[in-house]
Amino acid sequence: MPESVTGTGAVARLAALPGVRTASAVADAAEQARAAGQVLPVSPALTELLPHGGLRRGITVAVRDSTSLLLALLAEATARGSWAAVVGAPRLGLVAAGELGVELGRLALVPHPGAEFAAATAALLDGFDLVAVRLPPGSEALARRLSARARHRGAVLLSFGAWPGAEVELRCRPVRWSGPADGHGHLEAREVVVEVTGRAALVRPVRSTLLLPGPEGTVRTVPAVPAVTVAPPVAVAEAGAG
Repeated sequence: MPESVTGTGAVARLAALPGVRTASAVADAAEQARAAGQVLPVSPALTELLPHGGLRRGITVAVRDSTSLLLALLAEATARGSWAAVVGAPRLGLVAAGELGVELGRLALVPHPGAEFAAATAALLDGFDLVAVRLPPGSEALARRLSARARHRGAVLLSFGAWPGAEVELRCRPVRWSGPADGHGHLEAREVVVEVTGRAALVRPVRSTLLLPGPEGTVRTVPAVPAVTVAPPVAVAEAGAG
């Protein structure tokens, strides 16, 4: 086959085109971004769901159908020293946030921003690493302005629910609870399926099964069930045969 179609020469020419990057270059860039602090960490169970293995500064992430999943995204970063804020979520449970691993000492709350929603969110994006908001209805233009501000300031913007123009969107679908044992006690873990889509060039559709929460309260991957190999039946000769 001609070099123009395949081979190292073709790969080099493709990689040189604007907007085209090889898989190895993408992986190298993601690792460099993490090392430089441009990607905020998430728990190991969530790294495979995000295009950079974490929350890249300047990104907008919409989390649909699960407050627990959004809180889980805040946990690792706040535990490692980042500051987060939540705007417009008055029913947010701090106990649940703490159980999911969020460092409450680095979490600011603005439960009722009212008419100051836009100003409060913009100010927080200027000074906090992560800002989670519940967008008021009919605020599409405001959503675009806040995403632009997050990109400019290098903050991570997370949304409770849909967000116009979000680079990444996570949907969470509950599957089942496990426990209690022997018919009494407390529920121990909830199994969920998380689906990831996005408009960014590096986002590929991903689906993962998680425990949210797991038995210890934090997010965990569902352990893979080992395949069971069944030996074929062995023929037994009848007595007296032969």
